[in-house]
Amino acid sequence: MARTTAKTAQDVLMADFQTLVRDTEKLLDHTKTLAGDQADELRSQIHESLLRARETLKDTENSLRERGREALVATEDYVQANPWQSVGIAAGVGFILGLLATRR
Repeated sequence: MARTTAKTAQDVLMADFQTLVRDTEKLLDHTKTLAGDQADELRSQIHESLLRARETLKDTENSLRERGREALVATEDYVQANPWQSVGIAAGVGFILGLLATRR
């Protein structure tokens, strides 16, 4: 479920940034030819796109922080419940990393 939420948030964020880029490109292309009202309207649309992108980025950041906290708590709980298994796993990972490092 958390992966689905993160993936959806990432998709929304990418879509918002793509919209922002398109709007910015329009502004650059039309800057020379637009009169005051048209330029103001385009700037307003770009500003709204930027605000949506920032909001989505903030939501994604909060989601990632919460998932990180949950992972930290789960890891701490596992280590406290199974200290010897945790030491064994850490030693095994260290041994494998050591083997890989000496092969290079």
